[in-house]
Amino acid sequence: MVYQSTISQPLTIAGIGLHSGREITMHLRPAEAGTGIVFHRREGDRSVSITAASSNVVDTRLATVLGKGGLSVSTVEHFMAALYTFGIDHLHIDIDGPEVPIMDGSAQPFLRMLRSAGRRQLTQPKKFLAIRKPINLVAGEKRINIIPSRFLRISSDIAFDHPSIGLQRRAIKLSPDLFEREIAPARTFGFLEEVEYLKANGLALGGSLENAIVIGKDGVMNPDGLRYNDEFVRHKILDTIGDFSLLGYPLLGHIRTYKGGHDINHLMVEKILASPDCWQLVELSETDLRHAAPKTATAGLRELAFYNP
Repeated sequence: MVYQSTISQPLTIAGIGLHSGREITMHLRPAEAGTGIVFHRREGDRSVSITAASSNVVDTRLATVLGKGGLSVSTVEHFMAALYTFGIDHLHIDIDGPEVPIMDGSAQPFLRMLRSAGRRQLTQPKKFLAIRKPINLVAGEKRINIIPSRFLRISSDIAFDHPSIGLQRRAIKLSPDLFEREIAPARTFGFLEEVEYLKANGLALGGSLENAIVIGKDGVMNPDGLRYNDEFVRHKILDTIGDFSLLGYPLLGHIRTYKGGHDINHLMVEKILASPDCWQLVELSETDLRHAAPKTATAGLRELAFYNP
């Protein structure tokens, strides 16, 4: 995956929106290099094209929301994480509702459908944003920093005053195989009292035990329990991948978060983009590309060792 890519054939994804409760359909279409990931949002006779970029983030309170011209697309993070890890750089998405379908609350359904559509390699090499100097950010109890690394690594610590979660920590070096096996299936989660409050205020209308982990006073309410003992922190890592994809480039760096969330993730992405002295865009030469192309995605990234930290 050292070349830019799009999907091989059109794909349709449909499902319920977590907050609106509406049935939403997305039609995915291949795109050429230079396009980016673009949501074409329709509502009645209005339409607007919204590029999946940090500059178009308009809200991060309950999810990551992209907006432009008075229309928005919410809850993009799980879908964006799947696109990022599957290696899709350019894509048109026609969407007829205000949010990406929640599916089962994880990225796994998106990843499976992207695999069914396939990936088409374009002729241009990818450019990677390589962190050169540490960048730190603190917002109340939340902390996040990023330091140089030859790979994308994520270390996440969470702390909740509930025995079903408590303190959890996980660290990964991201690869497509690891994402599919250990991160993509991790579902979004919420506390019962928060869900009830949101529903009473016209939100989370599509939320259920089929698309989220719900935690009550006595523990996890989902009949089948958890997919992993630490599913909560794994989902935080999933959100981080999706949120950081809005940098617009694959990232080479080690993200370390404590009590992370969409709000501080977005603030860090903005701080990175505003700190060009702390990073550099790198790409492989034609010789490097010919040498790396037959290898796996992870092996290809190792070729980036040609640049000096």
